[in-house]
Amino acid sequence: MISLRGVSKYFGHFRALDDVTLDVMAGETLVVIGPSGSGKSTLIRCINRLETHDAGDIVVDGFTVGDTRQLATIRAETGMVFQNFNLFPHMSVLRNVALGPVRVRGLSWVEAEARARKLLVRVGLEAHVAKYPTQLSGGQQQRVGIARALAMEPKVLLFDEPTSALDPEMVGEVLDVMQGLARTGVTMVVVTHEMGFARRVADRILFMCEGRIVEQGPPTTLFDTPQDPRLRGFLQAVLSH
Repeated sequence: MISLRGVSKYFGHFRALDDVTLDVMAGETLVVIGPSGSGKSTLIRCINRLETHDAGDIVVDGFTVGDTRQLATIRAETGMVFQNFNLFPHMSVLRNVALGPVRVRGLSWVEAEARARKLLVRVGLEAHVAKYPTQLSGGQQQRVGIARALAMEPKVLLFDEPTSALDPEMVGEVLDVMQGLARTGVTMVVVTHEMGFARRVADRILFMCEGRIVEQGPPTTLFDTPQDPRLRGFLQAVLSH
C-alpha cells in the first residue's frame, strides 16, 4: 500500500530523514516510535506530501507522491489525524466531518451528513453533532478528527502523535477508537509515545533514530528482545515513567 525507497528530507542542513526505505502492507497497522527529533512525524507528513521529500521515491496505492497530477488522489485516499485536532472552529461537529466528502468526493450535503452521523456514532459522539469544537474536550475533538478522516473512506490512515496534546485521562478514549479501527483492516501508520497501545495493536513496530529506521519487527520482538542499544535505552527511558 505504501512504498518508500531511499527517501531523504532536509530542513536546512539538518537531515530529518536519511535514506529511508520502507514497505507498508495493505491492512497493516504500523506503529512508529523513537525519541523526539528522530524523523517520525516527518516520515508520515512526507507520505501525503504535507512535507516535500528531497530525494527518493514514495508510492501510495500505486500513485507517486511528488507527481502533482496525482496529489489530489493521494490525499483523498490518505486520511490524516493531527496532534492538535485542526478542526474548523466556525463549523459544527457534523459539518466538520461532512465537509471533506462534499468538497472532494462530490457527495451532496444530505449524503455526507448521513455518513458523518454514522461515523460520529462509531466514535461515541452522536450526542454532540450540533456542538462546536470549543464546546468539546480534547479527547472529543480528537475523536471528531478521526471521524473526519474516516468520512473520506480512505485506504490509508496516518496518525501524528494523536494523543500528545491530550490530558492523561482523555488518552484512553482516543486509543480505544484507534484500536477498534485497527481491527477493521484499514492500513494505519501511527506515530505515538503510547507503548502499551503499540504493544497491543501494532502488527509491526518501527524504531527511528536520527532520521533512520534502526530496528523493526513485531511488538513482542522489539519490546522483549531489543537488539540495538539505542532502542534498549529508549524503551528503558519511556517505560520507567
